[in-house]
Amino acid sequence: MDDSAKILILFAHPRFEKSRVNRALLDRIEEVPGVTVRDLYERYPDFNIDAALEQEALAAHPIIVWHYPFYMYGAPALLKQWMDIVLENGWAHGRGGEALKGKIFFNALTTGGTREGYAAGGYNRFTIRELLVPFEQTAALCQMVYLPPFAVQGTYLLTEAQLTRHAALYRTLLTRLAQGNFDVEAIRRFDFLNDWLNHNPGGSKP
Repeated sequence: MDDSAKILILFAHPRFEKSRVNRALLDRIEEVPGVTVRDLYERYPDFNIDAALEQEALAAHPIIVWHYPFYMYGAPALLKQWMDIVLENGWAHGRGGEALKGKIFFNALTTGGTREGYAAGGYNRFTIRELLVPFEQTAALCQMVYLPPFAVQGTYLLTEAQLTRHAALYRTLLTRLAQGNFDVEAIRRFDFLNDWLNHNPGGSKP
């Protein structure tokens, strides 16, 4: 890893070849200065994760993104396996485990259900933020700075124009984070990173 490394995207999609939304989101992402993408299903098709190699990648980046489709209210199996193997006691948490302390973390999600469907009175009964509590607690355990998610929802309903806008917003998000053009406390006032970007499109230095 070189000194320009800023953001590590850990991408986990077991059927990436069939996902037009995630293909659009990842298109040209690696052209954003400071962004590294690791396709976990491509790297570990046998689920035999190299913990030391993944820890090296984590240590080299101050911002970590878990990017995945929100399947049955959680992450795909390989990402859960990755968490169990890589976030070792004594390294990421527990006695002497401070390797991730102070690093920024957020989820980037795609959901078939709409934003309205993820609400107390909606089809899914809970908000996305509530369903992501295990990830928030994992970040807390590892002493990471937890940000609200970036979410593209209602994926089956998106027009090509809408999808293009979501992809552009994701690239804007990664560019601003890589440049340090954000304020953590300002971001935390929003439920989604999408909302923060739309509310503050020009950005401001912290």
